[in-house]
Amino acid sequence: MKIDSGSTAWMLVSTALVLLMTPGVAFFYGGMSRAKSVLNMMMMSFASIAVVGMIWVVYGYSLAFGDGGGLSSFIGGFGDAGLVGLEKAATADDGSGIPQLVFVAFQATFAIITVALISGAVADRAKFGAWLVFTVVWATLVYLPIAHWVWWSNGDDKAGWIFDLGALDFAGGTVVHINSGVAALALALVLGRRKNWPKEPSRPHNLPFVLLGAALLWFGWFGFNAGSALAANETAAVAFINTMVATCAAGFAWIVVEKLRDGAFTTLGMASGIVAGLVAITPACAFVTPIGAIALGLVAGAVCAFAVGLKYKLGYDDSLDVVGVHMVGGIVGALLIGVLATTAVNDAGADGLLAGGGLGLLGKQAVAVVATLAYSFVATFVIAKVIDLVMGFRIPEDEELSGIDTATHAETAYDFGGVPSGTSLAAAASHKSPAVSEGGAASTKKVQADA
Repeated sequence: MKIDSGSTAWMLVSTALVLLMTPGVAFFYGGMSRAKSVLNMMMMSFASIAVVGMIWVVYGYSLAFGDGGGLSSFIGGFGDAGLVGLEKAATADDGSGIPQLVFVAFQATFAIITVALISGAVADRAKFGAWLVFTVVWATLVYLPIAHWVWWSNGDDKAGWIFDLGALDFAGGTVVHINSGVAALALALVLGRRKNWPKEPSRPHNLPFVLLGAALLWFGWFGFNAGSALAANETAAVAFINTMVATCAAGFAWIVVEKLRDGAFTTLGMASGIVAGLVAITPACAFVTPIGAIALGLVAGAVCAFAVGLKYKLGYDDSLDVVGVHMVGGIVGALLIGVLATTAVNDAGADGLLAGGGLGLLGKQAVAVVATLAYSFVATFVIAKVIDLVMGFRIPEDEELSGIDTATHAETAYDFGGVPSGTSLAAAASHKSPAVSEGGAASTKKVQADA
């Protein structure tokens, strides 16, 4: 098939937009973290880019989007390992008219951000080396199979079992958000609560960072959702407008809930509502009308605003609300497809309950949601437990209290004149400079204690 230059250009841009989302996650999570752990939080996102990007080329794409023979319903094979032979493949086999490697790169960015999202649940307390091991194992054993279940089809007689079931997920409600959200819950349970949580509050140290991260995510999400059309066409246009208005509705709904419940409209609430709306519309963006997208966003924003408080009632320490936003938002979006979807928007979809389709589609969506929740939670819990037993997953208590940035990375995000960048606290304390030896380390400890 001849290359479609317009669609190829759009997909190249979309791929760059989705990659930008992971630094957006870094700013979003970094701003929500304490000042003494912001660098570690951001590093976990950037490390996900480095590690998963390599995995995807070596074997990830092949297992997620390859033919696994007799196991094709559950996992792909190694036929495309190393992308050997794909360098000269003019176009993908799906008829989109884009080069095969453009599709490979686009899907790589999805795998990257899914891993990065998990990190927010374990802020302040995860060993960075253990996190690197986790990214390799989790991407291999959890992300790749679920991506194959939901998205792979050879266009003929083989497909992933959820795809074959007829459940709809246009851009990753199950694969990315429910998957990362429930994995975050499992990981948080394995690592346990932060020291003195919830008695000591852990307020965001930099709300402008949070808003910047939300803005980058919203900007990149147009590539995430509209790019999943794999073409510059009417489906991309529907996904684009729905991504915009559902997010508007969710941000609005969240701050209204905040005002009624807590008495204030907060910037953190607006940023969180924006992300909740983006999450919820992801699986549904090409299957609902714009009015349906607004309704979906309003529900998601309100539900997630309440869901983030569950950690205090149930006792799990999800540091940055990955469970309440991504898992719950993903579930809301996936299930509401069964209510709001209509073939009047996209004849490749199905009719939901309100379009006269009955409960059939809703049932299929529920099966996909439950399967993703169950597999991801159990697999993640086992992976995290094994890593914890072998090498330890949690940093020592003294490092958690003093700050993971200096203990692990020998850096601080903010130079207050106490600890030079690249110098540990111990080294700074014995530094010959009068400014450091006489008060710098103590000053830094005070700043960290305040943070």
